[in-house]
Amino acid sequence: MIKETKARWLRASLVKIVVSEITFDNKEDQPWSMLAKKRLQQELERFRRQFGDQPTQAFGAVLPNDVLRTLLAEEVGAFRERIYPPLTTLGLFVGQALSPDGACQDAVARRVSERTARGQAACSLNSGPYCKARQRLPLGLIRKLALCVGQKLEQASPRAWKWRGRSITLLDGTTISMPDTVQNQSAYPQSGVQKPGLGFPLAMLVALISLSTGAVRSWTQGPCRGKHTGEQALFRTLMTNLSPGDIVLADRYYCNYFTAALLVERGVDLITRQHQRRITDFRRGQRLGRRDHRVDWIRPQRPGWMDPETYARMPERLAVRETEVAGCVLVTTFLDPEAVSALEIDALYRRRWQVEVDLRSIKAEMGMDILRAKSPAMIDKEIAACLLGYNLVCALMSRAAAVAHVLARTLSFKGTLQLLLAFEQQLRSGAGAGVRTMTAHLLGAISMLQLPIRPGRVEPHAIKRRPKNHPLLTVPRDIARATILNSRCTTS
Repeated sequence: MIKETKARWLRASLVKIVVSEITFDNKEDQPWSMLAKKRLQQELERFRRQFGDQPTQAFGAVLPNDVLRTLLAEEVGAFRERIYPPLTTLGLFVGQALSPDGACQDAVARRVSERTARGQAACSLNSGPYCKARQRLPLGLIRKLALCVGQKLEQASPRAWKWRGRSITLLDGTTISMPDTVQNQSAYPQSGVQKPGLGFPLAMLVALISLSTGAVRSWTQGPCRGKHTGEQALFRTLMTNLSPGDIVLADRYYCNYFTAALLVERGVDLITRQHQRRITDFRRGQRLGRRDHRVDWIRPQRPGWMDPETYARMPERLAVRETEVAGCVLVTTFLDPEAVSALEIDALYRRRWQVEVDLRSIKAEMGMDILRAKSPAMIDKEIAACLLGYNLVCALMSRAAAVAHVLARTLSFKGTLQLLLAFEQQLRSGAGAGVRTMTAHLLGAISMLQLPIRPGRVEPHAIKRRPKNHPLLTVPRDIARATILNSRCTTS
């Protein structure tokens, strides 16, 4: 009995692992510390190898081990060694976001395959423990890792990928659908034009995306209904992530006085299209060229969302430049025509369309258009996991482009994702020189996936394939189901 009790105590002690750096006064406890650090180090390496995060001569690691270790200590703290420890759960979660299947059962199957390949006992195929592990995973850990990847990519991107050495940020918003549950409806209500029980909860996502690397620099989401929930309100919460010298490209929805004034206050330049309700008269203001002038926008009355102190800082007159190129009127804070010509402004604004392609890649290629989680807390984690996976794919594209001396924007996102999924399991289970060889082949293959150059491409905003001729659901599903059952009982 005494030996069995000691054996149980020993097994219980082995599964307790503390991530944060701990100093041991008792020399007898040092072996357990070394064991914990060794297991953690192996887990860190496996997580980075899974996404091809191997440093090259041009690009360092976007998630170094010290950064991962620090974020684990800050967000997770102490944890037990289970079937699904935090980093393993996060790797499966991000892999689930990248996978075309996207089901929890698929993630569990990959965990079983991984354990059996390493000679460990196979875990249960029940997805319940994995779902509970995802719930324990802190949102801050996923979000900070995604932002860290985006920041490191922007800092490490070569000067040739930028405009005169300045970072260009693309700004846009989109909507995301999710399962129709009571919890999701309370946090993200459905559209007001739909009847209760017939619509789906909607979230508004606003993102800042780097033009040079395609990575998401920052994002925020909120409901599509209610006060202070629009794109501009969400963008104002992201302005602190912009640095002096940045350039923001946005559509005409952001063409207003306060957006331009707040950006100028931060030392950020703006290029946008003229709002359709604003009248442009090139006979007024200071003439800079043909259909190119400098005008002053008058400060409007203080809006309800702005406090009096911030409103007092706003200038009574804001100088902006309005120029027309090829029938399109653009508004910018670049006031000197000798420093930046009208044609250069037009060429920069034409690259704004890249954000539409990026959002399509996030929503269509990664399946974030329709989320799977059934609670708002897991919705936020699922969005963060998808954007972390997207940034890791962009890191692979940037590393491959730097090695091949091409622009990262010329490479195919979908092709990179397909290659990563093909190499993922081998990278995670490999070690040493084998991993470096596979990573080199992976980067070489990605660098050959260059997109064709199609200048002036025009496509109709329409689809050719007709949808199936099914009637629309006009009542809640449970009522429709009861109606069918009642009709069967009546006919029988």
